[in-house]
Amino acid sequence: MPQFLNTSDADFADKFDALLGAKREDSPDVDTVVAEIIEDVRTRGDQAVLELTQKFDRLTLTPQTMRFSSDEIDAECAKVAQDDRAALTLAAERIHAYHARQLPRDEQWTDEAGATLGWRWTPVSAAGLYVPGGLATYPSSVLMNAIPAKVAGVGRLAICVPTPDGDVNPLVLLAAKLSGVDEIYRVGGAQAIAAMAYGTETIAPVDKITGPGNAFVAAAKRRVFGKVGIDMIAGPSEILVIADAGQNPDWIATDLLSQAEHDESAQSILITDSASFGADVAASVARQLETLERTKIATKSWEDFGAVIVVQDMDEAVTLSDRIAPEHLELCVADADRLAEKITHAGAIFIGSWTPEAIGDYIGGPNHVLPTARSARFSSGLSVMDFVKRTTLAKMTPEALKAIGPDAVQLANSESLEAHGLSVKARLDALNE
Repeated sequence: MPQFLNTSDADFADKFDALLGAKREDSPDVDTVVAEIIEDVRTRGDQAVLELTQKFDRLTLTPQTMRFSSDEIDAECAKVAQDDRAALTLAAERIHAYHARQLPRDEQWTDEAGATLGWRWTPVSAAGLYVPGGLATYPSSVLMNAIPAKVAGVGRLAICVPTPDGDVNPLVLLAAKLSGVDEIYRVGGAQAIAAMAYGTETIAPVDKITGPGNAFVAAAKRRVFGKVGIDMIAGPSEILVIADAGQNPDWIATDLLSQAEHDESAQSILITDSASFGADVAASVARQLETLERTKIATKSWEDFGAVIVVQDMDEAVTLSDRIAPEHLELCVADADRLAEKITHAGAIFIGSWTPEAIGDYIGGPNHVLPTARSARFSSGLSVMDFVKRTTLAKMTPEALKAIGPDAVQLANSESLEAHGLSVKARLDALNE
């Protein structure tokens, strides 16, 4: 059974704190193994990647077969059913249109001292996307990671997707093709992250790596950060639904299960102002679990980490929501727009009863790569901004330097950085000759 909490209970604060602090996933000590894999790939390049692929994916490759050829990609894409192709194409179009609006603008102006200042945005030259393989293959994640990179103007986009036993998901390759991916490699795990970060004879290094993965992939991303940029270290999926008594309990139950079925460590929470409605939703979850395809995973998630929280009013719900800072937040209430304006911390907000979170996973347009584990308090979901960087611009005229240079000299001297001050003073002296 999930936890049932009520803000009117004397021990609510302690129970809520425990809920926020609950450890939702095992953290096996994989760092040592990952460190060895990364060093092996750095030292031996392709050979290490090939041996590790044979070991973990039971797949024998050569440097020539690590990368999917264009003919192989076309052949796999041809296997995709027309309905699936149409849905994936529509998703790609909507995701592209949404992210195109995120492109930042260059700025430049002349200030009152006569200095020309500004900034310009430029894309990273190359990005690498990791795509999980095996049972968890998500073509939607390919779209969500690759399209923002291409919209940003990334010149080269490479994908690493493991194909255990040689099994290929044609939808993943079609998603990559629709997104404009340049290179697709059939390798995975920490070795793929190392290859993209440091490069091998076959896989050229990239500047930034994004995409989800298991504990080994996450540990590898942590280790290569600094050599390359990364998007985030994502934890188990989570959803918070705020719903009032006027909602359909079966709909809300399905929304909660949409995240519970992801992972045994996923978390689904309902906040409601009606105890009886909360009970109805919990009962509906129990009924739906009886027939759900991924019932084993969803049941463990719901029983171990699920919660129903009863609040006295919706203002209280907002306060709790901001403390949770959920990855996904659904607002299924009478005046959802008003409530959305009050929310400060959430990865993504789904406003109104007709906006299930699952729309955001596939076809809505906004990115589904979102901050987890309360990190929405200080970070954002994946966007075009993850694939561009800002370069500041400054241009002094003699008059501008004369106006502000003396204060630069003063500050340099106050920090005992003599050469800093002299580099400005030399020019000021020349102006005074």
